Amino acid sequence: MIDVLKSILMLTGASFMLLAVVGLLRLPDLLTRLHATTKAATLGVAMVMVAVALHFAQVAVVARAFGVILFLLMTAPVAAHVIGRAGYFVGSRLWNGTIKDELRPHYDPITHELRSGLEGDELVEGGMVIDPAQTQTTDSSDDEETSSQQSG
Repeated sequence: MIDVLKSILMLTGASFMLLAVVGLLRLPDLLTRLHATTKAATLGVAMVMVAVALHFAQVAVVARAFGVILFLLMTAPVAAHVIGRAGYFVGSRLWNGTIKDELRPHYDPITHELRSGLEGDELVEGGMVIDPAQTQTTDSSDDEETSSQQSG
């Protein structure tokens, strides 16, 4: 029974890794390729490592296999994020089917500065840059009246 489970895990893991390669070759831009390779390859390697742990069934091997899985789960998303961000900053073209580029209003390609959503003079709501003078702020005197009424 364990042999069948090991075989299924190995074949499924290898299939996910093959799917990652197909995604790398077929998808149109850097970000979608990163998505395919990071997700599918990480899952594939994790399945193979579980099969290895089941095959050897020794504490040292199981600990190392789960250490590899934990390491991959912690580092693969960070590495993909850093590579994707660097690719965006050097001008890697996005796929024509990309609907929304959320970094565009915050990134200055001349100075290579990336502002957070609330830095600078404008605010971003729902992808639209708005003027802060148009937003309503609460009056501090209203806050003082409310707090004095609550305390009295």
